[in-house]
Amino acid sequence: MRPYSLRRRLLLWLLLATILLGLIALIDTWREALRTAEGVSDRVLFGSALAIAERVSVDEAGGLEVDIPYSSLEMLTSTAQDKVFYRVDGPIGTFLTGYQDLAVIAAPAGGVAFANGTHDGVSIRSATVNREISTGAASIRFTVTVAESIRARSALAQAILVRSALRLALLVFGVAVLVWVAVTVALRPLKRLGDAIANRSPDDLHAVTADTPEEVEPLVLAINQFMDRLKTALDGLRNFTGNASHQLRTPLAVVRTQLALIDRSTGHEATAVASDKAKLSLERAERVLSHLLLLARVDASASAAVLAPVDIAELAKEVTAEMVPAAITQDIDLGYEGCDHAMVAADPVLLAELLRNLLANAISYSGSGAVVTVRLARIGDRIVLAIEDNGPGLSDAQMLVAAQLGRGAPRPSPHLAKSQTNGMGLGLAVAVEIAKLFKANLRLERPGSGTGLLASVEFSELPE
Repeated sequence: MRPYSLRRRLLLWLLLATILLGLIALIDTWREALRTAEGVSDRVLFGSALAIAERVSVDEAGGLEVDIPYSSLEMLTSTAQDKVFYRVDGPIGTFLTGYQDLAVIAAPAGGVAFANGTHDGVSIRSATVNREISTGAASIRFTVTVAESIRARSALAQAILVRSALRLALLVFGVAVLVWVAVTVALRPLKRLGDAIANRSPDDLHAVTADTPEEVEPLVLAINQFMDRLKTALDGLRNFTGNASHQLRTPLAVVRTQLALIDRSTGHEATAVASDKAKLSLERAERVLSHLLLLARVDASASAAVLAPVDIAELAKEVTAEMVPAAITQDIDLGYEGCDHAMVAADPVLLAELLRNLLANAISYSGSGAVVTVRLARIGDRIVLAIEDNGPGLSDAQMLVAAQLGRGAPRPSPHLAKSQTNGMGLGLAVAVEIAKLFKANLRLERPGSGTGLLASVEFSELPE
């Protein structure tokens, strides 16, 4: 995907928003300028019409005469070289003076009326006042109409608009500069974050602690979570390769040796003995590889575990029944007792493997004639799954190593696990890792009888 510039995008969007708001402001300014210019023009027109009306008088014959004060008309043309028109009409539409073709609009008695129109091909604004003059015996009504072209108004509105547009252009330029500087400064924490990650060694997967603003915290959190998942995956890979290297070396060396003996042997009996030893070593290598692959699966699941409600009682009964044939082969009495229904958060496949490993250890090392019991008990809001046997158990040194592993200590080396835990170290490591994945506690201890071994896993019970 082609990269893009965040700075340019922010600048573009902010400038577009500023220009849009500026255009809206210009439209409003134009309308306000027109209203202002029209108001000023109307006041001047009204003043001119009143000045002319005050110079209307009654002549000796009882008619009306007008002495036009041209100074009142000159003030209309003094600012924008506008054209000025006027007319005075007596009663019943009698024309007295002025431009006879100038349109007269109806005005209320004693009031004023304004209108837009055209005269002689020129756009005009006119004001008409309706007044009365007394002759002593009666009142004579007359009207005065004054009009001017709208050049002054248009010039004023355009001047206001041009000044507003210039101010807007300066504002847009200023915003562009400020946004460019602000975005550059605001993006510096991202550059520092990138430098902090780029300068790290490939083996440094600790959390990133760069000084970043609040808005960048979700990104830093996502990076740190990814680092944790990557560290978990790498640790799992190292554990797998280390365990595979140590655990598979011995049985494969035995197979190689026995194959060499088979090649050299001349008798059928020696060949059969070497062949049996090779088969046993291959079976052991197969079991070790199975455990190692399961450990790798647990390590991979730890970074993306999706736990679901599982009926641990039903699953424990199924696995116990599955292990009965192996127990009978070893002359071991295997049974289940406890509650019939209990829900915990787990992965059913891995939970079954946890129980199989613990049962396989109990069956393998408790000895012929032993009793192995799977118990499931509810203690408060906790579910305890226990596997107890009455075999020889473990020595004090073996119990110490097993207890450390059960508490989540680092996995012992394969050689140490085999020598100090009587061969159950890798299977126990699998059980411990699965229990940790389910946030459960696995403990190894001696039963109350003092003989044998009690392995218990404590879960949080889920509500029904």
